[in-house]
Amino acid sequence: MAISDDKLDRLARRILRQNDRGGYTVPTAGLYPYQWNWDSCFAAWGFSSFDVKRAWFEIHTLFTGQWDTGMVPHIIFHKRADGYFPGPDVWGVDRVPHTSGITQPPVAATLIRSIYEQDKRYGRVHMELIYGRLVSWHRWFMKNRVERGMVAITHPWESGRDNAVDWDSAMAAVSTEGVGDYTRRDTSHVDPSMRPKKEDYDRYLKMVYYGRDSGWDEEKIREGSPFRVADVGMTFIFLRACRDLLQIAMDLDHLTPEIESWIAELEEGVRNHWNPAGYYDSIDLRSGEFTGSLSSASFLCWYAGIDNETMKAHLEDILQKVTFGVPSYDPRSEKFEHLRYWRGPAWGVMNALIGIGLNERGLTQLADRLRKDTRNLITEHGFYEYFSPVDGTPAGGDKFTWTASIWLTWAGPHAKGRF
Repeated sequence: MAISDDKLDRLARRILRQNDRGGYTVPTAGLYPYQWNWDSCFAAWGFSSFDVKRAWFEIHTLFTGQWDTGMVPHIIFHKRADGYFPGPDVWGVDRVPHTSGITQPPVAATLIRSIYEQDKRYGRVHMELIYGRLVSWHRWFMKNRVERGMVAITHPWESGRDNAVDWDSAMAAVSTEGVGDYTRRDTSHVDPSMRPKKEDYDRYLKMVYYGRDSGWDEEKIREGSPFRVADVGMTFIFLRACRDLLQIAMDLDHLTPEIESWIAELEEGVRNHWNPAGYYDSIDLRSGEFTGSLSSASFLCWYAGIDNETMKAHLEDILQKVTFGVPSYDPRSEKFEHLRYWRGPAWGVMNALIGIGLNERGLTQLADRLRKDTRNLITEHGFYEYFSPVDGTPAGGDKFTWTASIWLTWAGPHAKGRF
């Protein structure tokens, strides 16, 4: 039974409050008990629609985990949550607060700019405080992860799309010898058929152990890790983030040539992501081969400010084959699984980012379709982590922070985001 828009607004705000742990917001209770990087940025965006002070608090708390190198890790372990695996002891990062050793998609500059522009008078001092940290993180990416203008990931978890088809060939090269026994927490909260398989998780852990044993030294990992993939999603998200960082810099009267040079390099790098098969694709940097994956990340091109008629044709065709938004993997492929995490389901946050890009590039009909699809999913099923794009079946965690956030800022009829 559908819920009224006003009630959904109230419920979305309540979810953010309930997932608030006093300065940081967990993605959902139980399943994800810590502060996750890009989830936290979406949480701040959601808070900004009704409590801008709390939004900035979220951002400042996230950056307490920033390393001296500039990297902002993908998890910050503010408080111990017994039973979560892999916890801070597994990552072996010697700092306080404890963190993981890898990063996540850098949506921060984009969403922080949105928060700032909603109330510049209040946000000016916060923007000045956080600006240098954003620049430092972007410099870290340019120094350590940008190759041929593309952004490399050293672990599938960095992409935010853990078990995407993009990683299959590169993951096959990762030995699971010596991983040992462990207990996953995720499959006790969610149907295992909706999560990555055990063989995937064995390889995830092997790469965590490799990074830890390398002291999280980026140079050692670049030279020796079997997994290094130029992620089309990360490249598009980082290019967009640099564009938004440039606008912030101009507003604050900071020098911009460095950021402009980053944008130029990344725009050239986008060309390298073009698979001759006719779509934007990730590349296994160890083998030099395209991954052969037309995923939701491929459609972030417009979000990054890149128009492409062939990608538009792909999107239009795919949307005719599903009912609810952009599937995380091409439904025309035999590898498509409509309920297994990033191998088919539609994610509200990806619908939002793709929809924002489409709208900004003037493709308003497609953008409106994604917004309507997302609104219908939430209205009919609630604030789940992700959904079947075929029949709308809700999946993953319930009362999910970033789903509530995009309702308040983008999908809902009373949305108050900048976009």
